[in-house]
Order: sequence, then structure tokens, then C-alpha cells
Amino acid sequence: MCNRYQPGERQRIQDHFNARLLREYNAGPPTVHPKEPGWVVRIKDGETVLEQMTWGFPMVLRGKQGQPLKPKPVNNARFDKLGAFWKRWASQPDHRCLIPTSRYAEAVGPAGKMTETWLSLKNEPLFAWAGLWRSSEEWGDCYTGVMTENAPELADIHDRSPVILLPDQWQAWLTTPLEDLYRFDTPFPADAMEVEATSDLWARPKMKGKAA
Repeated sequence: MCNRYQPGERQRIQDHFNARLLREYNAGPPTVHPKEPGWVVRIKDGETVLEQMTWGFPMVLRGKQGQPLKPKPVNNARFDKLGAFWKRWASQPDHRCLIPTSRYAEAVGPAGKMTETWLSLKNEPLFAWAGLWRSSEEWGDCYTGVMTENAPELADIHDRSPVILLPDQWQAWLTTPLEDLYRFDTPFPADAMEVEATSDLWARPKMKGKAA
């Protein structure tokens, strides 16, 4: 699952999505990891807005004595669970969002020697990753990215990939009933993707993200 991505520069995001900045924010990290702030586009009061939220829904686990542990970020949502685990948010258009993304990374290689491989769209500086968002007591407003099966040609990198939405699909993701969204549960064409394998080691962030 995707545990790091780069959103791109804020003004480019704002222009690309024609979104109003909800309020002033810090720039945010150039590479976003789970439990870090990232940019989110959504509809608020009929207007497309851009704001920052924490990447990952907080999941509170329990220790051996039943005591609550520090929450972990669930930063990926499987598409095939949108009608079950994620239904309380996926079924409400107000809780769907677009995650501006310039590229995302996957860990490739044997354990202990994994390296970063970055994926982006050919000839496109930005794309929309389908997402869900909610408010939480732990971290305030937060979001998670929806995942689908990867194209067979890219399965050696990972068996799943972000749900990539083209501009003419944004409105449908943000407004239509849940049952109309399943047309997006399909691999993005491999020949439209740019793959950049690197020798950079995949250093684990302190807070590892999860998927549900």
C-alpha cells in the first residue's frame, strides 16, 4: 500500500483544481507520510475548497491489559471495503475528497534492502487520488486514500495502486451515490504511468501507516 507521496506546490494545486484556499496554512512536507499534513480538495457549502488535513484515520488499538494504545493512522482504504468498513463515510458525498498528488512511492525489493520506486502520470504534473475524510478527536480533520488493483504490468511493484481520477471524473467522485462509484474500481492503464526506480533505501517512518 502507498505510504508516501508528494502533493506538489500549493499554488499549482490550487490552480489545477480551481479551488479556494480555505484559510492560510504552513507549506506542509514535500513528501507526505502517514500522520503528517497533506492537501485535500473537497466541496464545502457548494464550493470547491483546498485545505490541509492529517493523512490517516486514527485507529486506537488495545494493549494486553486492554489499555488504549497510541492511535495508528489508517492511510489507505480498500475499494472493495467501501460498502462495509468504510461505508459510513463513503456513502456520504460530503465525506469524499480528492488528494492532489504529483507522484507516489512504493517499496520494491527484498526485506531490509527495499528501495523507493516512484509512480506518476505521463505528461501530467498533478492528478487526483480518490479519498475519504472525517473529523476525529485525536487529530482533527483527517483523510485516507482509496486503493484499487494495480495494472498487471505493474504488479511486480505492488498489487494495488491509488484510485486515480481524471478531471472529468472529479465531480462524480465528490457528488454521486456510492453505487455509482464502482466504475472507478479498476486499474489505471500502465502505459499512462511513468515509473522511476531509484536506489534510495526505503527508510521506515516512525509511524507506519495501515490499510483497511
